[in-house]
Amino acid sequence: MKKTAIILGATGLTGNNILQKLIEDEQYKSIKLFSRSKIEGLPKKVIQFTGDLLNLEQFKDDFKADEVYCCIGTTAKKTPDRTLYKKIDYGIPVAAAKLAKENNIPTFLVISAMGANKNSTVFYNKTKGEMEQSVLQQNIKNTFILRPSLIDGERKEQRFLEKIGLVVFKIIQPLFIGKLKKYQIINAESIAKAMILLANNKSNTEVIIPSNDIKQISINN
Repeated sequence: MKKTAIILGATGLTGNNILQKLIEDEQYKSIKLFSRSKIEGLPKKVIQFTGDLLNLEQFKDDFKADEVYCCIGTTAKKTPDRTLYKKIDYGIPVAAAKLAKENNIPTFLVISAMGANKNSTVFYNKTKGEMEQSVLQQNIKNTFILRPSLIDGERKEQRFLEKIGLVVFKIIQPLFIGKLKKYQIINAESIAKAMILLANNKSNTEVIIPSNDIKQISINN
């Protein structure tokens, strides 16, 4: 039986990679996008719902599928207000997980970040850690939390500091071996591929997946 997938964050780097792969994947009969603005030029297979994602409950009746891919995230530059930042990076994924649980969606995949820790004194890491904890509390049957390192790929928006970081990291990549492998740069396409493979391989019992394991999943399957 062909499936339906939900994507949150399809305009972002990783979310768009997932969208393009699912469009081409014959296992999926439909893809539902929930976003603030419409993406033009997509096939009929893609159904778009636009509105305020900070009020995700408004989409409750349409938030039905076989799996949810949550790729929501902002930056301090785009969202300097910490209250709004938390509403996005914590509030939207958790609201999505609650709707998935309520609507009996059995598979939920969310992108977190390396260093996520609810007890961290770093705001970004603490927010991601609290998000992970709240998502896991929903007890969705197949829950996958991915913790990528620095993400590489062609972005529509220019992130100057991140671009510099990528250049530096690429130079020192050979040093990241053994236990340091999780710090290696990971491509957005690898994350997208791994998420789709996880969604279609329910035998994988790992819930929180570090960056180096994300890469291995995408390579080995």
